[in-house]
Amino acid sequence: MSIRSKAKRDARRKHQRVPQGIVMPPRPGVEAHADLRDAHGELLGGIARREGEWVLGLDGRIVGGSESPATLLAMLRRAAAIQEEAGHTVRLKCSDALRDAAHEEARTQGLSFEAFEQHLDRRLRGVPADDDAPPAVAH
Repeated sequence: MSIRSKAKRDARRKHQRVPQGIVMPPRPGVEAHADLRDAHGELLGGIARREGEWVLGLDGRIVGGSESPATLLAMLRRAAAIQEEAGHTVRLKCSDALRDAAHEEARTQGLSFEAFEQHLDRRLRGVPADDDAPPAVAH
């Protein structure tokens, strides 16, 4: 194949891509519930429900799944906070169904969602939470 024909093919493919701002319909059986976008509208990450499991996607790939909507929402919010700390403008949108499920899960553990999120953040950073701290030794 000549270099010119490859260049023409690549240019044609580039022009055939879906224009920005148009959302492609999700695959059957996958329900989108949250998306994290940069200032240009590019998708950075999201949460979907697939076959009864909550899944987290980052950079166009599924990076994990969980039965815990609260954990995945907290992780995506943490990713948004990290981006903002780095000076990037991001926008996080989430469905009412995901938000309600996350808050309900936190409530069943006797926590507000914000407390659940702080507890998870400490665990991910390796800082023991108050209830994870080893017992004090009396001398």
